[in-house]
Amino acid sequence: MAKTILICDDDPTQRRLIQAVLEREGFAVLHAENGAQAYDRLTTTTGIDAVILDLVMPGQSGIDTLKEIRAAGLRTPVVVLTASGGIDTVVKAMQAGAQDFFIKPASPERILVSVRNALQMGDMAAEVTRLKKHATNRTSFDDLIGTSPAMTMVRRLGERAAKSSIPVLILGESGVGKELIARAIQGSSERSGKPFVAVNCGALPENLVESILFGHEKGSFTGASDKHLGKFQEANGGTLFLDEVGELPLDMQVKLLRALQEGEIDPVGSKRPVKVDVRIISATNRNLADQVKAGAFREDLFYRLNVFPIEAPSLRERRDDIPALIEHFIRRFNVEEGKRVSGVSAEALQMLCAYEWPGNVRQLENTIYRAIVLADSPHLQAYDFPAISGVNMPAPAPVPAATVSLAQSVREQIEEVSALHDAPVRILDEAGHLRKLEDIERDLIEHAISVYAGHMSEVARRLGIGRSTLYRKVRDCGLEGLVKEAG
Repeated sequence: MAKTILICDDDPTQRRLIQAVLEREGFAVLHAENGAQAYDRLTTTTGIDAVILDLVMPGQSGIDTLKEIRAAGLRTPVVVLTASGGIDTVVKAMQAGAQDFFIKPASPERILVSVRNALQMGDMAAEVTRLKKHATNRTSFDDLIGTSPAMTMVRRLGERAAKSSIPVLILGESGVGKELIARAIQGSSERSGKPFVAVNCGALPENLVESILFGHEKGSFTGASDKHLGKFQEANGGTLFLDEVGELPLDMQVKLLRALQEGEIDPVGSKRPVKVDVRIISATNRNLADQVKAGAFREDLFYRLNVFPIEAPSLRERRDDIPALIEHFIRRFNVEEGKRVSGVSAEALQMLCAYEWPGNVRQLENTIYRAIVLADSPHLQAYDFPAISGVNMPAPAPVPAATVSLAQSVREQIEEVSALHDAPVRILDEAGHLRKLEDIERDLIEHAISVYAGHMSEVARRLGIGRSTLYRKVRDCGLEGLVKEAG
């Protein structure tokens, strides 16, 4: 999906110029003629990714508009533009919450750099906010991606469940995001900010299930060198999320049922039960009703957990949410990997929306992650998803002929220089350095006398010097004996 930029400037010509620059790079553009209109668009229109705001406008100034935007809690990145680049103006804009600025008229390159930097900073701020909410157990239903009917129903049921301490059972295939729904219920309830402890019941070693869930006392069994609280006590005051609860052994199901009914647990080796205040949210990708019929799951525990069921839809049932999920993952992995991928090409998006996604949101997340790491272009293409498209990345473009010729020329020069080591008259010494001119000249004269059998007139003519000069050089080089031998 294309990023949407709101341009706020009272000059329509300036707006059209900036719009042309942005649309050429694939951005979508909205307009506002003044600060009030910009504020209204930001508060009523979803999906605005950044704002370009003129500082000098009739009526409400850009600085006042920016302050009003930030006072309303809107964190949309803002780039300010001004006709004067005084330091005071820039400082005021930054103090009011702007991410960048440029002086008009600005080059297309400067505009694009400012917008991309602002978008990147906005993505980083959003990711930091998401991580903080996750770390402090304050994830809410606003953090769930998607507006499809199926997700709207999940959100509506979850918000109802969050208003009480009723046990919730989240049903759905593997990878649909059941833990995120559980975290949203916790973050929207009165237990927000309290401990959220997630336990994958299918990954617990069978001989340690009781100790991990309910804790143990020091010395209660071989290897118990210290006291261990267990997951129930870790989650005291907050929420215990039992993922894949259908994997629990039958004997542990009995103890879990007692903990739910009595609000207390029996740590291994403890002489007395321990009271706990824990809200239970469980999840499974199995059909627990069938397991009850098969005797693999206790019927009384099933009814205790299945008080408020929420069906988490598969990704196939919420295809309308795929573009929003892709955009979310691109923004997140851009921050993590330091990339600047703008989005997905129309062809790739159509392909991703049509895919079945057997691994659901988790598979989509990992697929986008891989594509971001390998991407070389601003938009993800079909070949960035070879497992889905069956199309491999195109081979590198052939080296231009001019480059080949240059490379060949360099090789030929290297070969020629190398051959100079073995020439009758060597230009280079053993170390590859040029020899002295007088040494090269002596070897050349000596070679010429040998080739032309001592005919000095021919030697002089071939060397391009007079006979008297040749004889003088012969004397200087000590080659008189060679002349006599040749003669």
